[in-house]
Amino acid sequence: MLRLLVAIIFVFSVLPAQATEAGWALLRNGGQVVLMRHAIAPGNGDPANFDLEKCGTQRNLSERGRLQARRIGALVEARAAPVEKVLASRYCRTRDTATQAFGPTLMEAFPALDLPSDESAMEKQKADILERINSYTGSGNLFLITHLEVIQALIGAPAREGEAIILSRGGDSLAVAARIKFN
Repeated sequence: MLRLLVAIIFVFSVLPAQATEAGWALLRNGGQVVLMRHAIAPGNGDPANFDLEKCGTQRNLSERGRLQARRIGALVEARAAPVEKVLASRYCRTRDTATQAFGPTLMEAFPALDLPSDESAMEKQKADILERINSYTGSGNLFLITHLEVIQALIGAPAREGEAIILSRGGDSLAVAARIKFN
């Protein structure tokens, strides 16, 4: 009985590491599309009258979130093929995650990654995102930094703040090939 318990604990402690290592292996090969939730930003939602052009009116990265983003960038630089492009929603917390992790020159705002205003907007955004993902043919990795709601709409599952989801692409559907969790 003790052996069975030890085996079960071992399997469950190794699985997350294997999932992460599988993700790193894919990223080392390059040409991957990575969906990522912004780094740590305390709170839920934005104030009622926020302005996309004014970071002071939005929910922003905490100091811990900025450190997390820099750590993500350092790990990706050390363990993966080069990052070719970083697309981010226009919200400050996603743009800040992108620039803290990968620098300002690779980052491009992509409005389809914004939080949707309603369900019909989300359907249009999903179509735009899928088009961009499916047309990607670069040899480096493409990162798309967005929000929980957009990730859930695209893959049907949540992601933690700062989590990277390497996508398996094919037509109108996306699947999760691997995940890398950054603490």
